[in-house]
Amino acid sequence: MNPAPEVWKKVLALMEGTEEDKLAKTTINTWFSDTEALSLETDRLVLYTPSEFNRGFIVDRYIPHIQRAMRELFSSDFEITVLTGEEKESLGREEPSFLPGTEEYTFDKFVVGESNQFAYSAAKAVAEALEPPIGYNPLFFYGESGLGKTHLLYAIAHAFHAKFPDRRVIYIKGETFTNELIAAIQQGKNQEFRQKYRFCDMFLMDDVQFLAGKRYSQEEMFHTFNALFEEGNQIVFTADRPPKEMLQLDDRLKTRFSSGLPVDIHPPDYETRVAIIKNKAIRRGMTLPDPVLRYIAENITSNVRQIEGTVNKILAFQELMGEEVNVDTVTRAVRDMFKNKTEFLPSTDAIIEEVGKFYNLSPKDIQGQTRTKDVALARQIAMYEIRRMTNLSLKEIGQAFEGRDHTTVMHSIKQVEAMIKESPEMAEIIKDINANINARYE
Repeated sequence: MNPAPEVWKKVLALMEGTEEDKLAKTTINTWFSDTEALSLETDRLVLYTPSEFNRGFIVDRYIPHIQRAMRELFSSDFEITVLTGEEKESLGREEPSFLPGTEEYTFDKFVVGESNQFAYSAAKAVAEALEPPIGYNPLFFYGESGLGKTHLLYAIAHAFHAKFPDRRVIYIKGETFTNELIAAIQQGKNQEFRQKYRFCDMFLMDDVQFLAGKRYSQEEMFHTFNALFEEGNQIVFTADRPPKEMLQLDDRLKTRFSSGLPVDIHPPDYETRVAIIKNKAIRRGMTLPDPVLRYIAENITSNVRQIEGTVNKILAFQELMGEEVNVDTVTRAVRDMFKNKTEFLPSTDAIIEEVGKFYNLSPKDIQGQTRTKDVALARQIAMYEIRRMTNLSLKEIGQAFEGRDHTTVMHSIKQVEAMIKESPEMAEIIKDINANINARYE
């Protein structure tokens, strides 16, 4: 669905009026009757009028009115482009964008509130520095999933690329870094791997906590970090917790990650949630009544990603069911998203696979009869995680491990619970495995 036509209708309505900065209805009809909105981009509204004369008049006199209306709708500034003649046909033949698929993740589209103001300001300072780095190196964002950390990484990348188009920007997830390193070692391409990541002007890594506990990945990151830092290149990380809480992370990496500017991102407050919901709805061509805005903001309190999912589901419900958007229809459309429990239940296979990855074991090893110390511990952790993250009974969990008795499962769960209480290291291991499992469902 192209939201541009609906947004344009709202813009015309906002421009019309009798106040000093408004346009008379006759003016609207004269100059905009044959104007259509072609596309709504991250920071640009593209319009089309078939008359070159009209285009000139709109550009000369009415662009500020359109921009004011767009600012009122989105709380951010937009460039207004007016096309005519054959320019309309050439619109879809532009060069591929930088980091395709992430065009929406810019600073203009990041809704700022008290919970993320510091993070936003730090990110913007890094992206817009005349000669990076500016002292915040590395910049380290941490916080729970769905709070906008990845959005800020992409926003930094886009802003930096716009300012320095000839400089090299690398964006990568921690897990991808590990997977590429393993492939490089297997194929004997270590040098190519190092060339790729050690020679860039801006290095951005999402979910760096995935490197914790992985010896070769940490060794490579240590040298990559040093190479980038010594050349004065900007480094930005995100993680689900601060470096000091990553007990499986090498001390020398903890020190380096903490040496710049660590920034905590908190869940959005009520006012910020309302602003996020309103902004995302308008971008989808939908206006939500105030009672609906309040209802969603009161029920979804911690996760921006879930807010976006809610807006998408409401729009789909409206399109498919053809019903008016009100609190009752919204409740029916998204009632499953307002449950107190986590919004997904991972599968048994997914949990066993992630535990196996952490300990370099296959699912068959964990589910089988091998009794070595490492395998037995991984099996106990897998049983504990399945019990904690699913609705399966002890008997059903035992069946996933070659029919083990429910008392064996209960014993394993109690063993892990005791280890978590007694050992900070075990608590950290469980946290890392949880993050890996959750990441599969984001």
